[in-house]
Amino acid sequence: MNGIEKITQRIQSDAQAEINAVLTQAREEAAQITARYEAQAQVETTELRAKNERSAAEREERLVSAAQMEARKTALATKQELVERAYALALEKLCALPEKEYTEVLAKLLVQASSTGREEVVFSSQDRERIGKAAVARANEMLAAAAAPDLPSASGKVGEILGKVVAGVSAIAQGTAMLSLSEETRPMRGGFILKDQNVEVNCTFETLVRLQRAETAGAVAKKLFG
Repeated sequence: MNGIEKITQRIQSDAQAEINAVLTQAREEAAQITARYEAQAQVETTELRAKNERSAAEREERLVSAAQMEARKTALATKQELVERAYALALEKLCALPEKEYTEVLAKLLVQASSTGREEVVFSSQDRERIGKAAVARANEMLAAAAAPDLPSASGKVGEILGKVVAGVSAIAQGTAMLSLSEETRPMRGGFILKDQNVEVNCTFETLVRLQRAETAGAVAKKLFG
């Protein structure tokens, strides 16, 4: 091998070594870059997964909260409906009282509602026909008894009759116990309206139950649901 070949071979050998070194360094740098990006990708993947998990947890929490709110609304609506039903049943029971008991209830209400004892009593057409006269007569009897002085010894049949006569005379003298049955009728489920010229007192059962509802709904709900 002459000198030129040796020089050429050495140049090739040195070039190959340099190439190998450059390739090795390039591979190492590529591996480092790959590792760095893989690590970064892993971090971002972990962060994204955690973010997605938080988003999922927050969405689940929102859905649970919305479901609980809807459940409370439904429960409240159901309770309100049951309270309403309780008052509706009370109204139905009032209107369905046996005739004698119904008449007595109306008479007592008339006594409580009357301020002069000379008002007109307006019933529904059905109640006017059925118990109107009896209720007004019973109310006048109670008003008269309240206006009359007590007799010292009003016993027996004679005493009873005498007591009623004295009560009637006393009531007339005081201008009370003169409730009258109006010719007018109005649509109502039960109860009555008292008229004294232009002044009216609404004692229909619908109105009385509505007023009671305003005052006692809380107590009724507590009784029903604890």
